[in-house]
Amino acid sequence: MNHDQYSDDLLRHVLESARRIAVVGATADPAKPSFYVMKFLADRGHQVIPVNPALAGQTVLGQAAYASLADLPERPDMVDIFRRPDAAGKVAVEAAGRGIPYIWMQLGIRNEAAAAAAEALGSTVIMDRCPMIEVPRLYR
Repeated sequence: MNHDQYSDDLLRHVLESARRIAVVGATADPAKPSFYVMKFLADRGHQVIPVNPALAGQTVLGQAAYASLADLPERPDMVDIFRRPDAAGKVAVEAAGRGIPYIWMQLGIRNEAAAAAAEALGSTVIMDRCPMIEVPRLYR
């Protein structure tokens, strides 16, 4: 897949299909991007699942937080990754290996090798995009 450009149809499909979204690198700090993107998604009807070892056992936006993808009680439809590219790559490959169909890496996050590995396992990968930007653009 060409990760320099995504069709609007693909982005809509991913955003509409992903009802349960694990946010890896989540925070409880409302001033940080992972928090306000997580809130944006929750406000639009998605179930958001905070994933961050520092938050495990706590509640963020009314949802239980988990230390890792391995700890989630059910498989999410999408993983939204707020981590550096090297760490994001590991998360992407793990998510694909767990059968998570959609992997989204936030603005500024690209890892071509991990994207190729995740796609080889059957996941759709979006990189260097933000749902909080794409949703208003796609659904104006």
